[in-house]
Amino acid sequence: MSSDIPDIYPGRELALINKLRENIESVIRSNNQSVKWLLAAFFSGGHVLLEDVPGTGKTTLAKSLAGSIDATFKRIQFTPDLLPSDILGVSIFDQQNQDFRFRPGPIFTQILLADEINRASPRTQSALLEAMGENQVSIEGERHPMDELFFVIATQNPIEFHGTYPLPEAQMDRFAMSFKLGYVSKEDEVLIMDSQRYKHPLDSLTACTSIEDIRLIRKAAADIRISDELKRYIVDIVVQTRTTPGVAMGASPRAGISLMKASQALALMEGVDFVTPDHIQELAIPSIAHRLILDSGSQYSGSQTAQILLEIIQDIPVPA
Repeated sequence: MSSDIPDIYPGRELALINKLRENIESVIRSNNQSVKWLLAAFFSGGHVLLEDVPGTGKTTLAKSLAGSIDATFKRIQFTPDLLPSDILGVSIFDQQNQDFRFRPGPIFTQILLADEINRASPRTQSALLEAMGENQVSIEGERHPMDELFFVIATQNPIEFHGTYPLPEAQMDRFAMSFKLGYVSKEDEVLIMDSQRYKHPLDSLTACTSIEDIRLIRKAAADIRISDELKRYIVDIVVQTRTTPGVAMGASPRAGISLMKASQALALMEGVDFVTPDHIQELAIPSIAHRLILDSGSQYSGSQTAQILLEIIQDIPVPA
C-alpha cells in the first residue's frame, strides 16, 4: 500500500479507509492516485467517469471497489442496440393477477458499472440522468427511489474510437469526477503479468467493509471542516471557467459542490479534519475539466480543458 496517508486522524473511519485501500491496491498495484480519487468521489457521494484506451484497467478498478464492499453490484455492457428499458426495467403483465408488475432493471443496485458507456446511443445514455442527478427514476409515471449508496462507475473509450457517441453535456455534469488511468511502467507491467499468470487477482478478492462502514465514512467526510475562504476559493475557480476565452460553456454550480465534497473526503483520507488549498488544487482538474466545452477555435487549435483549468488555478490567489 502507498505510504501517503498519515495515520493521525483520531476516528475509526481512517482505519476503515486504509483497509479498503489496501484491498483495492492488492489488485490495482500501480495506480494509487486513481484509487485515491475514486474513493474520494465514492465517499463524497459522487459518480466517476473513467476515460482511457481499452486494456488500461478501468473495469478492473471498478470491480475491485465493488468486490471490496459487501454491497450489491451490477454491470451493464453498453452497446449500440441497448435500450433504456434494458437499464431501467419494464412492466410485465402478470397473467395470474391480471395486472402489470414492474421488473427492475440492473440500475437498481448499490454499485453500478456502466462499461463503455459511450458505445450506446444518446437516448440510452440519458436513461441514467435522473438516477445520477436525483437518486430516483421515473418509469411510466411512477417514482422509484435508488439505494442511498447508489454509485455509478462509468468507463468510456476515447471519442475518436470507432462506434462511440459523445456523452451529452448534461450527462457529463452528473459525474463528480473524471480522470484517466494511463499506462503503467514497464516494471509494473511485468508485475501485472506475473500476478495474472495462473488467475486474476479479482478471483481471490473478498469484501473487507460493510455498508454501515461506508455510511460512517461518508458521514465523517461531510463533517470535515472547510472554511468560508476556501468555499469562496472554489467558487472563484468555477466562475472563472465561465469567462475564460476559448471556453464556450463553463462549469455549473454542481461542479463547485462536487469539488467541495470531494476535497472533504480527500482530507479525511489523508488523516486531517479540515480542507486545505492543496486538497482543492489536487481535485480541481478531475472534478471540473470534463464539464467544460471549448469553442470551435480552441478545439481546432488543440487546446485542452485540463490545461485551461490549470492556468485558471495558477492565476487565482490562494487563501492564506
